[in-house]
Amino acid sequence: MTVLAHRATASDEVTRDALAVLQPGFEGTTAPAWLLRRIGEGLASVGLFGRNIASPEQLAALTAQLRTERDDVLVAIDEEGGDVTRLEVRGGSSFPGNLALGSVDDTGLTRDVAHELGRRLAECGVNLNWAPSADVNSNPDNPVIGVRSFGADTHLAARHTAAYVEGLQAAGVAACTKHFPGHGDTNVDSHHALPRIDVDLDTLAARELVPFRAAIEAGTKAVMSAHILVPALDPTRPATLSPQILTGLLRKELGYEGLIVTDGMEMHAIAGTYGIERGSVLAIAAGADAICVGGGLADEATVLRLRDALVAAVREGTLPQERLADAAARVRALAAWTRGARPDARPEGSRASGIGLTAARRALVVTGSAGPSAGRPYVATLTPVANIAVGDETPWGPAAELAELLPGTASGLYPQGATAGEILAAAGERTVVAVVRDAHRHPWMTEVLDALVEARPDTVVVEMGLPRAEPRGALHIATHGAARVCGRAAAEVVAKAVTGV
Repeated sequence: MTVLAHRATASDEVTRDALAVLQPGFEGTTAPAWLLRRIGEGLASVGLFGRNIASPEQLAALTAQLRTERDDVLVAIDEEGGDVTRLEVRGGSSFPGNLALGSVDDTGLTRDVAHELGRRLAECGVNLNWAPSADVNSNPDNPVIGVRSFGADTHLAARHTAAYVEGLQAAGVAACTKHFPGHGDTNVDSHHALPRIDVDLDTLAARELVPFRAAIEAGTKAVMSAHILVPALDPTRPATLSPQILTGLLRKELGYEGLIVTDGMEMHAIAGTYGIERGSVLAIAAGADAICVGGGLADEATVLRLRDALVAAVREGTLPQERLADAAARVRALAAWTRGARPDARPEGSRASGIGLTAARRALVVTGSAGPSAGRPYVATLTPVANIAVGDETPWGPAAELAELLPGTASGLYPQGATAGEILAAAGERTVVAVVRDAHRHPWMTEVLDALVEARPDTVVVEMGLPRAEPRGALHIATHGAARVCGRAAAEVVAKAVTGV
């Protein structure tokens, strides 16, 4: 082989490796030609979002289309169940989320829910799930984690994280435990800015890291980094870009050998400070293996920009070629695992059929009682601005489910600025069912609830977020999440209360 031929071969290898470490998104419900072309050139992963999914049948056809170019391509999705769903983005999830499962505290139930969710993903051709969230929700004012966490108790979060990983991977879908080293003790959403966790190493070890250790022991195939600054570990760089955190802590100290995936690189915590090209190079250099991008930037130009930035960094010597090759090899190794995975059998009985609704019913905490109503209720949903991880396209609340159970039920949506007077005027003589989400984080909700309960002591309150405030109203229902099945479970309780049946 000539020197020029050797250089050309090495250059081609670097380019293929640079493509292999990207997990891009795209627009549409079918694969664009550019994406198929890049898969043929070495792109090993694709990320799916709600915009890519119309039905299970369409999703299965899409993933089959992707595999016409490469049969072991990783198809990733952010399907936590509960509030964060992509598989059922337009109707709401058939599975309660982590907080509901944690509140039940039955690890067998968590394992079976994750297995059933994984089975449905696998049927559609999805083989990597960016879940579960292993974050300990130690800060109740956290704007981005909340019900996505199994809870504020470290050891509860750890045992359910492990159960979820085991259940999901038993269905042949790789778990991606997130957001390392723990996003629970923040009061800033990393989609908008860079959060900071100011705790000492002992606290991190005893709280944040415990669920991740459990996930690693359970065999999680992937771990997702967090765009958070943890000065006790690295005073200058967020976890996604920190060699001390990804290589020193996760790889060496915790002994993790699987795939490290970044959180979305377009998130302002990275893009607004480093830019996605430099951020991607720094992330791979720090120890990440796969770059998640495409939640916002979902075109071929973005893929080429990131590929070229990685190739240029190798040529300039700022990114060792061996590190890029190692990252690409880990991506391909996970792809090989998913192709060879042999899913366990589906659980029998109620553990498989209707398990999501069963879990949602068990998660309810009901306080007080409401007497029968002469008419159908009026459901007033107080709507906060949705965080980006959840999205605002997924419906939530019990209104539709209650209208199905009790035809003639009326409802209305009330954003910030609405008043109790408006709700009472719309309700008339009907029993008011006030539905809230994280009322403790929204003073305007608390004000409206107080006024409603004072004016109408028979008010029913349904809290579908983190239940922090004291129960109020004649009947108070905490669902521990806003999934469709949580709404259904709450609607059943309300229907029984107001009809007396």
